[in-house]
Amino acid sequence: MTRQETTTEGRLLVVDDDPDMLNLLAKWLNGAGYDVGVASGGEDALGQIEITRPDLVITDLFMDGMDGMALLTEIHNRNPLIPVIMLSGQAQIPDAVRATHLGTAAFLTKPIEKADLLDAVTRHARFSGGSPAEGQFGQGVIHRSSVMGELLEQAEMLAAGDITVFINGETGTGKEVLAKAIHDASPRSAAPFIGVNCGAIPEQLLESELFGHEKGAFTGANVKHDGLFMAADGGTLFLDEIGDMPLDLQVKLLRVLQDFEIRPVGSTSSLPVNVRVISATHNDLDQLVEHGEFREDLYYRLNVVPMHMPSLRERREDIGILLDHFLARHAEKTSGKIKRFDADALEYLNAASWPGNVRQLSNAVELCATLTKGEVIPIAMAQKALREEPGRIQTLKEAKLAFERKYIISVLRVANGNVANAARIAGRNRTEFYKLLGQHGIDAGDFRPGAD
Repeated sequence: MTRQETTTEGRLLVVDDDPDMLNLLAKWLNGAGYDVGVASGGEDALGQIEITRPDLVITDLFMDGMDGMALLTEIHNRNPLIPVIMLSGQAQIPDAVRATHLGTAAFLTKPIEKADLLDAVTRHARFSGGSPAEGQFGQGVIHRSSVMGELLEQAEMLAAGDITVFINGETGTGKEVLAKAIHDASPRSAAPFIGVNCGAIPEQLLESELFGHEKGAFTGANVKHDGLFMAADGGTLFLDEIGDMPLDLQVKLLRVLQDFEIRPVGSTSSLPVNVRVISATHNDLDQLVEHGEFREDLYYRLNVVPMHMPSLRERREDIGILLDHFLARHAEKTSGKIKRFDADALEYLNAASWPGNVRQLSNAVELCATLTKGEVIPIAMAQKALREEPGRIQTLKEAKLAFERKYIISVLRVANGNVANAARIAGRNRTEFYKLLGQHGIDAGDFRPGAD
């Protein structure tokens, strides 16, 4: 079973080859509410980083084997966004200067005071896993994977400006959630965020819905209607499934994006609007442009900054934490106890293809939690929730991933959760094996004797 415990404060990794110092630092940080992992050296830390994706690393400078400088360099080669706090009791000024140039967030000398350490962590950590704390960017985006962390980093930078953003991704991945996060972190956050699905509104009504209409403009127009552009004035308009917009309406949208003026249906004059447009689609717009189904000039106007919202298959590390999130949300809604999936159900859900992505996962959890009488949801209920169309055959990539996951689990069971032994059985070095564990969201500790 994959561990998904998180705290509201974030995940830290402490690295030191002195067991006493390691235990002391972990005790201080745990007491402050952080989720703390420990590593006895640089190589051990790199393996754990691949699995736990910490929000901040605290490391000693002088250690046997890989020292703190080498560890800092390797961490930033893999992910330059992870802040690193360096500790040392023997460092000279040149060491501190060199560490700063290499990108360390803070350099603290031993003996270190507890208050100084906690203050440095508070100032330099950029927490992204689990449910972000109040006021952090992307509070509605539940994630732990590096691919989502990098996407949110990019989105946070875009939020500060007013640039037009285009989000591409499969249905159910959460494109509107990302758009809302950008709006909430932008200078427009106090103004409305309005979302509209361009494919869900009949073609003859979409123009009126977007740009408004005058009274009597058409049959049934008994009152004046301002439209969504005016409703979002000063804020953000999210145009979902923009690829389904009719060609003649695309011309009018292009004019709005060029002039920032709208002309309501039945009106002879234009009205100025101040709206940031974020658009999204699950379609391949390049292909639609090539086939003449989407205007090339509008495409380039919308696609100023493209962003890709990954499918759930591309961020499998997030499945466990999403399951926990939706189970907790169901319990809160029903005022009941938080239920959980048994080990076989978790394994099944982690290996599922999830064609409907996060939306499908949310619906599946809702069904399982509602129909399960006890506190533990069995695999049979999970299979019922994910019943696929008869005769569906996995793609070769899906089959390979499913086999690889089952093989890794089997090897860990034989090795009783010992990663070194499991890697030896699998014919891989330990670092490579840790990467495989991270890709499949597997915790080796769950296979050790006595693990729950």
